[in-house]
Amino acid sequence: MKKARSTLMIISFFLVCAMGVNLSGCTTGAQPRNLMEDMTPNNVSALDDLSSQNADAADFAIRLFKASEESGKNTLISPLSVLCALAMTANGAEEETLEQMEAVLGMTTEELNQYLYSYIENLPQGEKYKLSLANSIWFTEDERFRVNPDFLQTNADYYRADIFKTPFNDQTCRDINHWVEESTDGMIPEILDQIPDEAIMYLVNALAFEAEWMEVYEEHRVRGGKFTREDGTEQDAEFMHGTDHVYLEDENATGFMKYYQGGKYAFVAMLPKEGVSVTDYVASLDGESLHMLLSNPQYETVITAIPKFETEYEVEMSAILQAMGMTDAFDVCLADFSGLGTYTDGNIYISRVLHKTFISVGEKGTKTGAATMVEVACGSAAPSVEPKKVNLDRPFVYMLVDCENNMPFSIGTMMDVG
Repeated sequence: MKKARSTLMIISFFLVCAMGVNLSGCTTGAQPRNLMEDMTPNNVSALDDLSSQNADAADFAIRLFKASEESGKNTLISPLSVLCALAMTANGAEEETLEQMEAVLGMTTEELNQYLYSYIENLPQGEKYKLSLANSIWFTEDERFRVNPDFLQTNADYYRADIFKTPFNDQTCRDINHWVEESTDGMIPEILDQIPDEAIMYLVNALAFEAEWMEVYEEHRVRGGKFTREDGTEQDAEFMHGTDHVYLEDENATGFMKYYQGGKYAFVAMLPKEGVSVTDYVASLDGESLHMLLSNPQYETVITAIPKFETEYEVEMSAILQAMGMTDAFDVCLADFSGLGTYTDGNIYISRVLHKTFISVGEKGTKTGAATMVEVACGSAAPSVEPKKVNLDRPFVYMLVDCENNMPFSIGTMMDVG
């Protein structure tokens, strides 16, 4: 197994308009000017009850996961990071483009803004557990691009975004990477290798999660074993053996919830029943049933075994989002992002969506980070007598869950622990 390192997740979104524009510059330049020195976020009241919106967010999470799952491959996405990035971007969408984005995201922009602000403001933090998010917007000094001040103000109000106006050159690339590195506690040192000529704006979300197991695995509880892939081949793995107390079961799988320190966050694993493939199990999931499952666990003894694992994942998500119904945003002729701003030489549209992830689960706990970047450019119960047993020695589905909202902020499939 590779040397253990912090979990990290990188998600890149690219918005492009129809006409090309030469924005290449020298390798050095002035430091970006943070417009938040001149702009004050308005006071926003947080919602007291997020139950309805949590169900909608969980539904989006499952729909995105189902659309992203690749049969036979390890998969890992961060629905919360994707939701934040696209919600900020949706504040610049209009007409049919906006309607499609809201339909896919499951809420109106107003509901998304209020929900995500309230969710982020109330995230539980402790000495041995923390989930944090940060946002920033970077846009070019090119005089042909005029950003809508209301768009910036809305994202400052609800997402507390840092806003930078800067020449788009190599120095800006380094500045963005430095912001991401700092905002992910050093877990993601670089998200951007270069700024394309067409680029006019970046919207960036950074997510960092670190938590220690409520009961750390002692050395004698970690033993070697075999993990059997769906094709029947076996591979050596180290399994962390323990006893947990939250059992989960639905029609097609059995599983458990393992808490991190403080009981505010948990690792959830679902092992498909014999004869049910991971792909078939993922296809059977829906947001409502998952939300109900997490909200109504069975409190009974569960003998568990979790393989130590690390996995990386990368996917270009444009086709996924279009298949979910967000089509106009990717069409140079139909996209309407006039609420974001205007560019004199072309129309703004989404060019591509890149998603990269890495996760590591070990004896002490879990670390995960995410950086989401939107590149805007121009171009045309009672205990059982017999304890339950869930041994994750074959492919399974797993999640990192915010227990207060029963919201999965990361979801993956483990098909191969090698």
